[in-house]
Amino acid sequence: MTQIANVGVGGKNPVRIMGILNTSPESFYKKSITTKKNDIKNSIKQMEIEGADFIDIGGMSTAPYLSTIISEKIETRRILDAIKIVQNISNLPISIDTCRSNVAKNALEYGVDIINDISGLKFDKNMKDIVSKFNPSLILCAYSSKPVSGNDVILTKKLLSESLKIVKKSNISSKKIVLDPAIGFFRKTGKGKFFTKIKSDWVKRDLSIIKNLKSLKQNYPILISASNKSFIGKILGKENPSDRLFGSIAAETISVIYGADIIRTHNVGATKDAITIASKLLK
Repeated sequence: MTQIANVGVGGKNPVRIMGILNTSPESFYKKSITTKKNDIKNSIKQMEIEGADFIDIGGMSTAPYLSTIISEKIETRRILDAIKIVQNISNLPISIDTCRSNVAKNALEYGVDIINDISGLKFDKNMKDIVSKFNPSLILCAYSSKPVSGNDVILTKKLLSESLKIVKKSNISSKKIVLDPAIGFFRKTGKGKFFTKIKSDWVKRDLSIIKNLKSLKQNYPILISASNKSFIGKILGKENPSDRLFGSIAAETISVIYGADIIRTHNVGATKDAITIASKLLK
């Protein structure tokens, strides 16, 4: 059975919720940014009350259409400041959303449980050595630094398989791994470094992935992060991410019905209600 930071995931376990703590002021969803100590405390307490199973801390925005690379020093400072606050007030397992090995190393030295790498260990060649040394739980995202083409589902499966091969060399147990098919990170154009370039319609790609989650699993649990993403805005004609709550809930509910095991979200309370109902209907 898969355990992420000692929390059972997938199989007969309930669908888990990963609450997003966003400390990067340059992020796409301005309402989600939390940088002040008291705001971080309140945000964590609220997520815990609402039913989060993990907290995912991000210190640098990786939205494909933003050019938001910051220094590793700034990313590390933001993340470590947040980790200290979370650890003081909560026992929830902490995940760090980074694809840079020095940032991951600093976080892991602070006792963080999970590394959530949106490049699936491919962006920073040293990441595999860091995870091998600290042996954390891993969330691996589908990613390619080069343009790709072909059937969206087959391609995503291939990219995830490449990351699994890297992990096998790092001697991390397969029971500590979750796969993320990268909703929102396959685009035709972008300014950032952390998206996969495709020629096809990216909205159709994201919808196709959600519909085919079971075939992407490869015996691993699946995490879906659809909360307030662009495909929802595109379909609904809603430019402002703050207006995408109902669309997010719909996408997350459908993801659970199609096989998602973890939902990563900005909206813990609303998501918890929705997936509780979806899970009951599945039974």
